[in-house]
Amino acid sequence: MKGPKVVVIGAGSLFFGRQAIWQMVTSEVLNTGTLALVDTDPTHLARMTNLARKAIDEKGVALSLESSTDRREVLKDADFVVYSFAYKSVKHRAMDCEISAKYGIRMCSGDTIGPGGIMRTLREFPHILDCCRDVEELCPNAWVINYINPTAANGIGLQTFAPKLKTFALCDGLHMPHVKNNYARRAGIIEEEATLSPAQDADFDFRVAGPNHFTWIVKAEYKGEDVTPQIAERLRKQAATETDGQSQGAKAAFNNTITYELYKAFGSLPACTAHTKEYVRFWQGHGASDDPIPALALWDHIPRYEWHWGAWNEIDGYNYGAKPMADFFANTKPDHATDIIETMWAGLDKPFYINTPNGSTLPNMPADAFLELLSDVSMDAVTPRAVGPAPVGLRGLWQQVLDTHELTARAAQSGDRDLLYAAFACDPLTVSLADTRLLIDDLLEAEKDVLPDYWF
Repeated sequence: MKGPKVVVIGAGSLFFGRQAIWQMVTSEVLNTGTLALVDTDPTHLARMTNLARKAIDEKGVALSLESSTDRREVLKDADFVVYSFAYKSVKHRAMDCEISAKYGIRMCSGDTIGPGGIMRTLREFPHILDCCRDVEELCPNAWVINYINPTAANGIGLQTFAPKLKTFALCDGLHMPHVKNNYARRAGIIEEEATLSPAQDADFDFRVAGPNHFTWIVKAEYKGEDVTPQIAERLRKQAATETDGQSQGAKAAFNNTITYELYKAFGSLPACTAHTKEYVRFWQGHGASDDPIPALALWDHIPRYEWHWGAWNEIDGYNYGAKPMADFFANTKPDHATDIIETMWAGLDKPFYINTPNGSTLPNMPADAFLELLSDVSMDAVTPRAVGPAPVGLRGLWQQVLDTHELTARAAQSGDRDLLYAAFACDPLTVSLADTRLLIDDLLEAEKDVLPDYWF
């Protein structure tokens, strides 16, 4: 069977472009299809296109390669379209974090919740909708996969404003089977370097749910025994050694300690603490008592720039022969999106965590609640697997986040300042409505060069 045509809009994405190339070349399901790379930056596009050509030549596969700065030139006949673009995201996330901190809101990532998540949606979602209009015209039967944060807000927006298209949203944090293996190790089910056998996998009932970046383990049973306490105890012991988490960067700081504190408060373990700690108000520095966990450090954008420079230097090394292509194939890993595309196209019957409407998966939440859920995938549908009732307490936190995302998506689509103000007011990090008016004005003014004119 011939492979699919996969169009990557934002091929210069260093978090996805290289991995997509690697998997499109190495997968026997995909490497007889077509990879179409799109990026509005011609330099980034040329570098990724050259890398793809060298990878194809190195392996001698029949993968066809297309490349363009104009997506309309390559969208025709696409089976999958992946959105993975962002314009100067590091710069603007840093601005979001620094401006918000002046008003008492501290963000260690700033790309999904809080003012940072709202502003990123305002920057990216109008471009996402523009892409959807072209997909509707040129390849209306393609699956559209959103890989742009905040993936829940953008995913809700796609469901609302591009309802004719087949869409879902992704994040790589719960990439299967890796995430299940990681928690099996923490529970003591398997050794550190081991992976679950088919029998162990069947015996380990592991369920995660929640909005993207705010997911929690709602069930972890091995042969009918709850192993959540064992996982929590291991994290507690690791937390005891966290004396200087800040040296690891803001997103990594004190994560085991925070995970254990949230477990004591809610009886469930967060599955993505590096982001989840930013969704709650507990470490914003507003408490009256001393807390052994300090207020969140702001997102450290300089290391991200350095990582980008290093990644582009590595790509150039492959392109100019300073590094052997064998290293590219040895050092690059599968990507969540291309794993899913491979499974959908070939009917491999593998489940993945996907951001999609709840349906009846969590029966005490709305059917349209846009959650990250273990799902079966095919060319016909994404079908979430049953989870059970959402835990009381978490359910309220989740719904507030989802309402914030929905209001944000509506504001981004319409340019309605009242909706934008409502999104900020609903956001769990907001502490002052008076400050919120000023914060919105400051953020819009600082980023007016990358926002639609209808905001001004």
